[in-house]
Amino acid sequence: MKPANAKTKLANVCVYCGSQAGADPTTLEAATRFGEQLAAADVGLVYGGASIGVMGALARSVMENGGRALGVIPDFLANVEVKMEGLSELIVTRSMHERKQIMFERSDAFVAMPGGIGTLEELVEMLTWAQLGRHQHPIILANLNGFWDPLVELLDHMIRQNFTASNIRRFYAVVDKVDDILPRIEAAL
Repeated sequence: MKPANAKTKLANVCVYCGSQAGADPTTLEAATRFGEQLAAADVGLVYGGASIGVMGALARSVMENGGRALGVIPDFLANVEVKMEGLSELIVTRSMHERKQIMFERSDAFVAMPGGIGTLEELVEMLTWAQLGRHQHPIILANLNGFWDPLVELLDHMIRQNFTASNIRRFYAVVDKVDDILPRIEAAL
């Protein structure tokens, strides 16, 4: 039996991020750096399975640095997002719902790096599930160059308008640098 004050070992981090490179070249650099950090810390990556954009840079970095990466991609996106070959594990699902469920089940924490509507949707779902008591895993917004500032402002607006309680802030942390992601997760476990 594990002592009550024992910390949980961080095995896998789910990273939501774009299948596009984005306009800011430092985003790809940050994804590469985070991949290096995951591999060095022996923390597995769980991600959307693409070989392009921020997703591809992150997964390539993990694998090139001797880490583990699980890609989960729905069959209808396998060609659009160009599924990554050479991962530790690749799961092709029948639907987005199945993809997100597997990613959730295989992860100990969630990180949102810059991305598009899909990234936003996945992040908001994890925030919703946390608010509903479906999980207690850390959720980190990698606010690189202020990318998530508009979302944080929207969440604060929802609080001010009494559409959500102010305690929603306890479900996520915002970090401005990639180097702060893993320490913030570890502190929350």
